Amino acid sequence: MKQINLQKQQNRLRNKFLKLGVKMLGPETIYFSNDTKIGKNVIIEPYVVFGSKVKIGNNVTIKSFSHFERCKIENEVDVGPYARIRPGTILKEGSKVGNFVEIKKSIIGKKSKVSHLSYVGDSEIGKAVNIGAGTITCNYDGVKKSKTKIKDNVFIGSNSSLVAPITVEEGSVVGAGSVITKKVKKNSLALTRALQTEVKNYKKKLK
Repeated sequence: MKQINLQKQQNRLRNKFLKLGVKMLGPETIYFSNDTKIGKNVIIEPYVVFGSKVKIGNNVTIKSFSHFERCKIENEVDVGPYARIRPGTILKEGSKVGNFVEIKKSIIGKKSKVSHLSYVGDSEIGKAVNIGAGTITCNYDGVKKSKTKIKDNVFIGSNSSLVAPITVEEGSVVGAGSVITKKVKKNSLALTRALQTEVKNYKKKLK
């Protein structure tokens, strides 16, 4: 009986949003909460889940297999596929969160991008920031959560780890593969890499 009631509730919510103009490519695969709010000109691809207290703005595209809970998505935002937007997150106007990205209790600024394979937690990201693939904000030391602040127009190279608490100032660049533990000054390049070693004519030792 509970399963039947749940299905009726979901059908009611789906029909409600379809009548409001939400474009759903596979309505039967999308799950809403009673308090889900969705603006105008929104496209939702199949297999998307909206948990409680989710607010979606106008002209938003949500791609397949994304999950939302207690978050706010502003206008002109592109999310997914396979994105997890956790409680306390705000995606500002024109921002992008791509595939296999998890955002928790963070603000992603206007026109900023976290496009691939990244975790951003307890962070404030400014405007026009690019977060490279494989970036992690190291926000938990086993005892407490700490904050990462990335100011406007920063470029974070792929496979970087930002060890909180930390601030990356405006206009800076973090080189790919870096582990950043100290504040990065404005308009600076920060790198932490070991020198590459090459052995010529190397032959594997036989067992």
